Amino acid sequence: MQYNQNTKIAVVGVSANPDKYGHKVFRDLLRSEYNIVGINPKGGVILNQKIYPSLLDLPEIPELVILVVPPEVGMSVLESALDLGVTNVWLQPGAESDELIKFAQDNNLDITHHACFMTTQGIW
Repeated sequence: MQYNQNTKIAVVGVSANPDKYGHKVFRDLLRSEYNIVGINPKGGVILNQKIYPSLLDLPEIPELVILVVPPEVGMSVLESALDLGVTNVWLQPGAESDELIKFAQDNNLDITHHACFMTTQGIW
C-alpha cells in the first residue's frame, strides 16, 4: 500500500515529551499534513490534538497503524488492530520483535518493520 497525506493513520505511542520519538513522529507527521490521530493510554491533548487511550477508542478505523512503543506493548496493539479490521501496520525501529512480526504474518497483517516510516516517506 502507498501511504500519503490522505491515508488515515494512527500513531501509537505518542508522547508529550519532545525528546521522545513518539512525540517527534507525531509532530512531524502533523507538520507534513498527514491525516493522523494519536494514541497514548493517558489520553489528553498533545500538540493541540486530542489523544485517544487506545485504537478501540478511535472515532473511525485507521488504514495504517504506526507503532512507536516498546515491543512488549506491541502485542496488545496488534490484537486491537486485528479486532478493528486494520490490515496495515508499521513497526518503527525499536518497536519490532520477532514475536510481533510472526504474529502479524500469521494473522495476515501487511507489516513493515526494520524501516522508519519517516525516512521512507521523505519526511526526515
